[in-house]
Amino acid sequence: MNHKTASISIAVGATLWGIIGLFVTYLYEMGFTPLQVVAMRVLSSLVFLLVYVLKKDRRLLHIHPSDSKLFVGTGVISIVFFNWCLFSAMGETSMSVAFILLYTAPAFVTIFSRLLFKEWLTNRKLIALVMTVVGCAFVIGLLPNAIEPISVYGFLLGIGSGIFYALYSIFGKFALQKYDSLTVTFYTFLFATIAVLPFSGIWSELSLLRNAEVWLYIVGLGLLSTTLPFLLYTKGLSTVESSRASIIATIEPVVASLVGLLVFQERLTLWQYGGIVMVLAAVMIVQETKRNKAEVSRLDTQLQHERG
Repeated sequence: MNHKTASISIAVGATLWGIIGLFVTYLYEMGFTPLQVVAMRVLSSLVFLLVYVLKKDRRLLHIHPSDSKLFVGTGVISIVFFNWCLFSAMGETSMSVAFILLYTAPAFVTIFSRLLFKEWLTNRKLIALVMTVVGCAFVIGLLPNAIEPISVYGFLLGIGSGIFYALYSIFGKFALQKYDSLTVTFYTFLFATIAVLPFSGIWSELSLLRNAEVWLYIVGLGLLSTTLPFLLYTKGLSTVESSRASIIATIEPVVASLVGLLVFQERLTLWQYGGIVMVLAAVMIVQETKRNKAEVSRLDTQLQHERG
């Protein structure tokens, strides 16, 4: 997979993540709690992934037991804790504040990637990061001079959601050095399911699960907005730098805002339209041309020669 195809794969995955509100909103209206929806999300995705892996290549299920720690990272530390922090931050502060703090994730990915993978911290990335953070703030309605006071605990929860969200790219990068992207995605959801299912209380809602409409939403949640985007994102991550992948994935809040406008008739302000433009512009800016990559490679070679 070349860089262009990988970037498109990540963008499509982020778009599918962005429509998740369709299924989550309807499941909430049916009477499920947020933790139960998370449990349904990871469990249904695990089932879809298992069927797909068994059909494609069963050998992809083989991992070394000592590598389980990698999937504790992607599945539990990232997926489960990121959701817990995000939901808690919503209750402690507000949805707007919680989501803008969540989308500090690209900044954390860039920092982690520089420290762990020695990825270049280019001017393009820095500019795109600033535009992404500001654009996301406008999209979710966190306008200038309108930031409400929040508690230290709420702030830490929000920052925590951004950190744990960012860690999927980091743990995923390590896991992809040893395993196929499909293997990484499957075990991510296996470990997430094991961690969250015992605490969800989903078995207390058996009457709701007899409703055929509920299962349509579960399939949409588990297949369209979870399994497919994670496969696409993780596949793209095997080629694209972690920092760039995380920035491209911020198309998600833009899509979510458009879904709110078109499906739920939510009105967008001029600031929000401006935020959509900024996020899309950031995605385009971060796509370095081949000429820029060649220049970076040339400079790297030159620096190595000078140091030698």
